[in-house]
Order: sequence, then structure tokens, then C-alpha cells
Amino acid sequence: MTAMAKTNKNRLKRVTIFCLTVIVILTNVEVFLRKYYGFCDAVLMKEDTDFEYIAQPNQKRFRFRNNVLINSLSMRSEEVDTTAVIILGFGDSVFLGGILTDQDSLASTILSNALTRKKGEKVQFLNISADSWGPDNCFAYLNKNGNFGATHIFLFVSSHDAYDNMTFEKIVGVHESFPVKQYSFAILELVNRYLYPKIKNVFLREKEERSVIKMMNVFNSGFEDFYNYSVYKNIPLTIYLHAEKEELEAGSYNQMGQEIISFADKYKIPIIKDLYNGLKQTDLRDHIHLNERGQRKMAENVLRYLLSE
Repeated sequence: MTAMAKTNKNRLKRVTIFCLTVIVILTNVEVFLRKYYGFCDAVLMKEDTDFEYIAQPNQKRFRFRNNVLINSLSMRSEEVDTTAVIILGFGDSVFLGGILTDQDSLASTILSNALTRKKGEKVQFLNISADSWGPDNCFAYLNKNGNFGATHIFLFVSSHDAYDNMTFEKIVGVHESFPVKQYSFAILELVNRYLYPKIKNVFLREKEERSVIKMMNVFNSGFEDFYNYSVYKNIPLTIYLHAEKEELEAGSYNQMGQEIISFADKYKIPIIKDLYNGLKQTDLRDHIHLNERGQRKMAENVLRYLLSE
């Protein structure tokens, strides 16, 4: 064998080893991302002609080390048990908990378990929610699907919900937080959904604007719809007003929050204000969303209220 032939053979061997090494590394990374962090297992969404969008039904996901369960009615709850005492909880991403909150750490799960123990019978505190839903989205779901024989309705809102009205802007399958299908590869999802947007923002100084929430000069109709429904069906309604970081810092709800409080006072709707019920900035994951401690505090506030009735 000539020297050149030996050189080519060694070069081919090195290239082969390099390629195999890369393949092994990428395979291990792919498996790690899937098994440990739950990539390619996102909660999928669907459009709805009545309330814009909602999670696709019948999903059991493991995402970022947390379990997410979506039942056949797109609730973040177990299947509705017709033999149980039913309490309906409606809200947006705060009540939903998101993929950073495990199913067992949700306020709705904690309440279901605690009320079942306290009452000595099965109680389901159902979680009917989606990112950026306003009261009108929530009521549209109630109007479409019924109340499941509920004994109580809770509407979980924040101050911005006073003017967060439905627009039916197309976001499902468009915005990264509203996927309709899974990525084929975890590495691709990591790069395309998480790394690339951050790099783009840093180097191009572009901020990806999410236009899910459109503020209008019309007080959200869902508040009055819930009130009228509760009176007509004789089902008690309670509003839970969640404080954002800026409101915690100020020690009071902003103007929109005050409008929600005024609405509740006008119609004599009981309202739980977590700003004055022990919520702290350390209970927040960001400017508004609750961490696990915050979810538990929300559950404790609702439980205390229900047991005092």
C-alpha cells in the first residue's frame, strides 16, 4: 500500500470516527431532551369558534419535569365525575398553571383533594382555563358546555381582564405557545422554539410581540354574563382577583382592578383579593404567574372562603 493510500485510509477512518461520534452525541442529546425535559411533548392547542382557542382534549404530557393532564373536555383536570360535588373554576394562565406547574401542585388539584377530605365526599374543583383567556372566553365555554351540575362557580381574574376582550385573532399554529403538532426532533424544538428567538432578540434587538391580549375601551362582557347566569341558574358566583407584581409593590390594585372590585360591589358578588390575603412577590414566578407556593396560597384562600360559608 502506498503512502498516499495509507493517508487516505487514515483520513477516511478519522472522518468515520468523527461522524459516528457526532451521531452518538446528537442521539444522546435527543434522548435526554425528550426523556428528562419532555421536548416533543408540548400541550397542543386547537381553535374554537366560540372561545377562540383551547387545549386539545385527551392529553397526558410530561413537560419540563412536570405532568400536565388535559381531559376529554379540554379541562386541566381529571374526567368529570357526575357523582362528585362539582365546583367550576374558570381563568387564564394564572389559574391554568402552565407547563411549569405540575398537575399535583395546581390550586385546583389541591382544592379538590382538600375539599374531598373536609367534606367526606368526592369534590372536583375543575380547572377550565387557557393562556390569555378573559371572562368572555370563560363564559363562552360555560355557555357551550354547560355547568355539569356545579354547586359553585369561581372566576379567577387579574386586573387586566377588565378589558381583555376576545378578538379571534389567528394564533393557534402561528404563535409558538399555541402549537397544533409536535416537533419531530427535540433538538430542533430546542433551537427553533427557545434558542433562536433569544439569540434574535439579543443580536437584532427585536422583541417578539404577542398580540393575544387586545385592550379595548369596553369592560369585558363576561363579568356580567357570569353574574346573570349565576342568578338565573341559582349557582353562587365568586370572583378571585389576583394581584400582579406591580400591584403588590404598590400595595393596591390598579385602576382596572378597582373597576372589577366596583363591579363586584355593585352586584354584591363575593370577591377574594389575594393582595390582602397573604400573597407575596416570592409567590410569583414572574410579573404575574404563581409558582408552586403561590398556587398553594391561592388554594388556601379559596378553601378558607368555602369553609367559612
